[in-house]
Amino acid sequence: MDATTRRKLLQSALAGLVALAAAAPAAAEDKGSKDQEKCYGVAKAGHNDCANLTGSHSCAGQAQMNDAAEWNYVAKGTCKDMGGLTMEEAKMKLASDKKMEPMKK
Repeated sequence: MDATTRRKLLQSALAGLVALAAAAPAAAEDKGSKDQEKCYGVAKAGHNDCANLTGSHSCAGQAQMNDAAEWNYVAKGTCKDMGGLTMEEAKMKLASDKKMEPMKK
């Protein structure tokens, strides 16, 4: 293997490692810790932890209002005490709320 090929190979490997290191925190951010769970309906506007269920935004802190689609990580076992919902419950609430909306003329 000549020097140019070796240099290109090392540069590619280094670039891959840098990309992997940069992506790791982002992947870890959505997982929370082992002693946390996602609690829907408790996040206040501007204080959500990540993307919402409706897909209207994809980042933390972008919630425009308090609703069942927004969530925060909370200590496991505390969500119900806070009045929060599981993902399935939040989806059902959103679907129910959508059915209740008055028809637009």
